[in-house]
Amino acid sequence: MKTSWRSASLAAGAVVVLALTTACGQDGGGTQPASQNVGATAAAGGYGGTGTSTGIGNGNGTAGAEAGAGAEGQQDAAAQAAPAGKLGVTVDAELGRVLTDADGRTLYRFDEDTAEPPKSNCDGDCATAWPPVPADDASAGAGIDKALLGEVTRTDGTKQLTIGGWPAYRYAKDVKAGDTKGQGVGGTWYALAPDGKKATLADLPGLSTRKDPKLGEIVVDKNGMTVYRFMKDEAWPKPVSACTGACLQNWPVVAPVETNDTEGVQKKGLMSFTRPDGTKQQTVNCWPIYTFSGDNAPGDTNGQGVGGTWFAVAPDGKPVGAPEKE
Repeated sequence: MKTSWRSASLAAGAVVVLALTTACGQDGGGTQPASQNVGATAAAGGYGGTGTSTGIGNGNGTAGAEAGAGAEGQQDAAAQAAPAGKLGVTVDAELGRVLTDADGRTLYRFDEDTAEPPKSNCDGDCATAWPPVPADDASAGAGIDKALLGEVTRTDGTKQLTIGGWPAYRYAKDVKAGDTKGQGVGGTWYALAPDGKKATLADLPGLSTRKDPKLGEIVVDKNGMTVYRFMKDEAWPKPVSACTGACLQNWPVVAPVETNDTEGVQKKGLMSFTRPDGTKQQTVNCWPIYTFSGDNAPGDTNGQGVGGTWFAVAPDGKPVGAPEKE
């Protein structure tokens, strides 16, 4: 008798769990392979130096070069030539996903180089302004396909890191992690995307993550804007939004996103639901998500903690920094 009672109880419990899962996933986007998290910690502090400009080259690899010939540039030459370490991906307000080294320094590509076969055409003063990234110790971090990492032998015999065949560089005038001062210089230098292409905001998925210096890994929308949760909402047995009327003017809902158009966000409970007015809203782990009208640019987190009820969203759907429920 005990065995029968136990089996019946387990079966009943399984039915309840299945019912809750089905209710939450009423408009689910199907199952897709889990993707890697995007984002790398941008180390604090500066590096590199600026100096005097040597002007535009004559087509021998110095085009667009501005050499860091000052004392500060010489002092920080070692930092510029340091190995890349574990590469990461950051979300830039204007460029979308940008490839960085282990210290959060932006990596660039040069239009006068070639990827097939890989070849660097940046030497001399050009290589002073745009220090080549050594291939030694470089490895792929989250959100980067390690198969895209390679190396090319430079004219001086050193090995330079390549991404998708393109030789990678730092820029001497980027003085701190996250700087992108080299973007567009001379019309030939561009920040690298994780796949070796030129970084553009259009590359950002419908939902992805970025590493915020204060909040950690948080979810952002296709425009790089921070995504939030409302603590008065409900997720189980189905999503319910408590933000209506005037509330929606300050907290616009995030429109549905295809499951395969996300990166770094938990797939379970990633679905949309229909609001009472007929519009559809995206959820993360079944929790409705919103952006904040008070955030003016990607990277802003002005909605964090507003009214003690609005919080940025972690990749698993949890509210970042929300007080623990007693």
